[in-house]
Amino acid sequence: MVEWKQEWKKLALLAGGFLLCFYLPVGRDRFDGAVLEALHLLKWYAQEHVLLCLIPAFFIAGAIAVFVSQASVMKYLGARANKVLAYGVAAVSGTILAVCSCTVLPLFAGIYRMGAGLGPATAFLYAGPAINVLAIALTARVLGIKLGIARAVGAIVFSVVIGLLMHLIFRKEEEAKAAAQVALPEQEVKRPLWQNAVYFFTMVGILVFANWGKPMHEGGLWHAIYSAKWVATSLFAVGLAVVLVAWFDMKWWKMLLGGLPAVVLAALFPRSPMMAFAAGVIGLSTITSTSKDETGEWFSSAWGFAKQILPLLFGGVIVAGLLLGSPESSDGGLIPAAWVADLVGGNSVGSNLFASVVGAFMYFATLTEVPILKGLINNGMGQGPALALLLAGPALSLPNMLVIRSVMGTKKTVVFVLLVVMMATISGLLFGLIA
Repeated sequence: MVEWKQEWKKLALLAGGFLLCFYLPVGRDRFDGAVLEALHLLKWYAQEHVLLCLIPAFFIAGAIAVFVSQASVMKYLGARANKVLAYGVAAVSGTILAVCSCTVLPLFAGIYRMGAGLGPATAFLYAGPAINVLAIALTARVLGIKLGIARAVGAIVFSVVIGLLMHLIFRKEEEAKAAAQVALPEQEVKRPLWQNAVYFFTMVGILVFANWGKPMHEGGLWHAIYSAKWVATSLFAVGLAVVLVAWFDMKWWKMLLGGLPAVVLAALFPRSPMMAFAAGVIGLSTITSTSKDETGEWFSSAWGFAKQILPLLFGGVIVAGLLLGSPESSDGGLIPAAWVADLVGGNSVGSNLFASVVGAFMYFATLTEVPILKGLINNGMGQGPALALLLAGPALSLPNMLVIRSVMGTKKTVVFVLLVVMMATISGLLFGLIA
């Protein structure tokens, strides 16, 4: 009987797949356009985010798992840590990293699995993409000082409030985790804290400067940093190489062989820095993956995060593009962009809620939300829904949700998403009344 039930399930899946293929609306302009948008978004995501954002983030997450002691994570972010310290560290870390909703995922998974409390971990998860100094400054300059200030205040408050609410909602599990952490023995530390701090500083520097976005206007500090981004990235890469040789027992000749192709490509093709960056990633991956010491464990841990996260991200990006189109899309995916513009006018509960939900499911790369919102505001979007989308959009996306679920489960993911959407909706309503 049980076997027949399994066979019926297989038959139902096959029949469903057949009907889906049979009635596929291929040839209709809307569907064909949505498929192209999904592929455009996937290509754009692969070109702009995987190499520069995610791979450095995977290496950082792997380093957290291997080189940061569990006791250190629990001291600052654990379930028993001082709440002011824990949420302060989470929010400040997000401000420094300034990553997108997908790049923050390996880092979140790393600290959560190392024993960070649910509250501080989710505060970090929200703060990473939301509290972005450059994005907030760009918002104030392009969309107005009021919206810029509202975004800054809202993002900082959100990260703490959402973390605290997650802790309270799941406090029984957090209490059990805190009790279990008391019994954990102190781990032996191989090198002093300051050496690990320098090691992480070099990797974070590579992540931040390699992804430094081009400002909308020439001149000024942001543009000066953008002009020197690859020089700064190279200096941090050299610093990482020195650290690995000096403190992590990496053979100097291995590091020289691994980094030589990147140096040659940088000299031969100065206008194509991505080639040198890719060569550097391949070189680092080769020398660490073939090592049998702790640097080999570092690569294995980073590769473990990549295997778990990348397939979910790519699948989510395709679905998001199919439904809502790419950031450069003028007509959207299966859901027309004109519908979105019509539904976010005014300052009703419905318009703010819709803006929050669309923002939560659509993928925004760092800074792309500002020009998109500029176009929507020009087409009649209200100030309240604009803030709601700014608070929900950069911190969440469909790919982001799929990965979060694989890390902390369906229930916690649903609660986290609902909290972000509800708070963004309420904030949009209040801002719309005073703007």
